[in-house]
Amino acid sequence: MEITSTTMLKPVHSAPHPMAGEKVPLTVFDRAALDIFVPIVFAYSAPAPSNEALKEGLVRAVAPYPHLAGRLAVDGQGQRFIHLNNEGVLLIEATVPSDLADVLVDGGMATDARDLYPAIPEENFGVALLQIKLNRYKCGGLVIGLSYHHQTADGVSMSNFITTWENAVREGKNFIAPTPFLDRATTAVPRRMPAPVFDHRSIEFKGEKGVSCTGEGHNLGSEVRIKDLRVHFTAEFAAELKARVGGRCSTFQCLLAHVWKKITAVRLLTPEEFTQVRVAVDCRGRANPPVPMDFFGNMVLWAFPRLQVRDVLSWSYERVVGAIRDAVARVDEEYIQSFVDFGALADVSGEDLVATAAAGTALCPDAEVDSWMGLRCHLLDFGTGPPAVVQPPDLPIEGLMVFVPSPTAKGGVDLFMGVAEDQIEAFEKIRYSFDDLLAARM
Repeated sequence: MEITSTTMLKPVHSAPHPMAGEKVPLTVFDRAALDIFVPIVFAYSAPAPSNEALKEGLVRAVAPYPHLAGRLAVDGQGQRFIHLNNEGVLLIEATVPSDLADVLVDGGMATDARDLYPAIPEENFGVALLQIKLNRYKCGGLVIGLSYHHQTADGVSMSNFITTWENAVREGKNFIAPTPFLDRATTAVPRRMPAPVFDHRSIEFKGEKGVSCTGEGHNLGSEVRIKDLRVHFTAEFAAELKARVGGRCSTFQCLLAHVWKKITAVRLLTPEEFTQVRVAVDCRGRANPPVPMDFFGNMVLWAFPRLQVRDVLSWSYERVVGAIRDAVARVDEEYIQSFVDFGALADVSGEDLVATAAAGTALCPDAEVDSWMGLRCHLLDFGTGPPAVVQPPDLPIEGLMVFVPSPTAKGGVDLFMGVAEDQIEAFEKIRYSFDDLLAARM
């Protein structure tokens, strides 16, 4: 691979953005997001969009999203903010002396995806918050590696942005960018007398005793080797799961129940142990008042369905999905307001809030899941068709998983997950099975 160009692209404005120069404090939702860059890889077979078209569309698309062209900074009290200074977006161009088909295997990239997006910065302050790498292959195929800082935006926000980029490329100079909702302050308004009723210091943030998935690799050994695994679920398989659950249920919740059963079975945990899953929940429509869906920022909290191992393995799909659904339902208007009130009190006290993150290399006996099912990543079409591959970053933590709609199989879903290497064979044997897993282990 040869780097041919490294440029800082600045947005094209017909007039200065109304928020230009502002210093936007991070909300409590922003601070609950991990302090990391999140990479995504999109692969396009030839004929793929040209680099010039992508760059021209990008500078138009970023214009109404000033946070992406800004920089993280710290004020005099040590609190982070986003400086909307219009410094720009990092754009790297590279050529690859091979055909794209040579590195596409079973719906994913056979090569190390870390080479396909900009190197994750060691320092978050003063660096571009949106970084993109265009990897052009000998055949004309293209891999776009996109990386953004998570305290700038959540998945819904970035999905809205890439849709804007898509339309800017397709429509060219005639494109008129929609204006997203950017008022972060209105998404975290505390009550006149803030009164948190949940222990957010130990749930969303690091505390003395957290419920977040922070396992130390229980039952896996201290030198567990983790391998990224991709599992494809067809539309027919998802339909069969839904039929087993009965009633109304989302594809995501059905697949999560299925995978929770399978990964629990191969971990060889005792029946009495507890296992839980950290599930990301979009709070836009759950808050009061609701936050517009085009809000750009962070608006995610987490649900924690928790069951004994014997129940995960022996309960019907309907009951396990019910446990997941009940946990998600608890992230309601009352919970969100309690979280906002907690953030307000933390601001007054000057408390340094550190988001909960997975510890070590394994989550066993727990798991963590993110769903891209409602996002448009698999439909991102710059004018030459949707991507052949949409892939999240390498997942170096056992029990961490991402569900992505298949870009090539209508109604299908791809699961990317980190699995202990010595459990992969057992997992692959049962990944499509509907058997009673507790009975199978006895």
